[in-house]
Amino acid sequence: MNIKKNIFTTSLCILFSGAMPALAQDNFPSRPVRWIIPAPPGGGTDAVSRIVTPKLVEMWKQQVIIDNRGGVQGSLGTALAAKSAPDGYTIVFAYSGPIVVNPHIYSEVGYDTLRDFAAITRLTQQPMIMTAHPSLPAATLKELAAYARQNPGKVTFASSASLQHLAGELFKLSAGVNMTHIPYKGAGPAVLDLLGGNVNTMISNPTSVVPHVKSGKLRALGIIGAYRIDALRDVPTAAEAGFPEFANVIEWYGVLAPAATPRSIVNALNNAFARALQLPDVQQRIQALGMTPSTSTPAEYDKQIRADYALWGKVVKASGVKAE
Repeated sequence: MNIKKNIFTTSLCILFSGAMPALAQDNFPSRPVRWIIPAPPGGGTDAVSRIVTPKLVEMWKQQVIIDNRGGVQGSLGTALAAKSAPDGYTIVFAYSGPIVVNPHIYSEVGYDTLRDFAAITRLTQQPMIMTAHPSLPAATLKELAAYARQNPGKVTFASSASLQHLAGELFKLSAGVNMTHIPYKGAGPAVLDLLGGNVNTMISNPTSVVPHVKSGKLRALGIIGAYRIDALRDVPTAAEAGFPEFANVIEWYGVLAPAATPRSIVNALNNAFARALQLPDVQQRIQALGMTPSTSTPAEYDKQIRADYALWGKVVKASGVKAE
């Protein structure tokens, strides 16, 4: 009897120990979720996260803790997330720079993009834009390329993030020109120098420069992305201007979790973010930042990350760019 009783008791323990993780996943989240934002407060990543977070709190009835961890162009906070417990209670705001660019230009970032993360969803997509000071004798990307060929090394381009820097390098390779990169630690100082004529051109998020283009203080040369933007419908994309290499270039924001996060929790997170991004007030506020809400399945987002990782790896290799 004792042997049978022990076997029965052991079987129950095994049964319930296997059921507990599934039960915990079905009730996810049952405690606060930490959302690492690998950038200082005040930027586009921070703005989007603070638009979405209250909606998650309403759905989950749990606190979402925004944890800003800037440093090393986003790699510091991203590395922290990669090393977190894979239980869904630590997620990271992902953007193009630290995920698909930094691993190619820094000798060590503290994570492997293709191995250390589970894709949750894309949040937004947005093209970049190249603008110029009006003193530069070029009104289009083709005219810029022609002028840069005649004046090798004299045309400068500013950037405040690694993706914008590499977009400039891709333009140099596509146009066969020599331009000088001027790095900045933030979009604000870069725009001020562009407005003052201290640098000739800049590749940036449209949000930073569209008001200055509309006021005539800056000139829009072309959209560095896959489609035109509503704010400047007359400005063609780089691909339309004769640079097909930019046809699939796009900046994106998204959400990742540590790689071993259970699939049921990945799906629960994906569903929650998709619901939040579908809300009209969330869409309006994100669009007001110059971005396009654009959710995806985990598989779609993973595919996009891998494609962009390969693209920018080739650009880094061809240009010889290293972290500055």
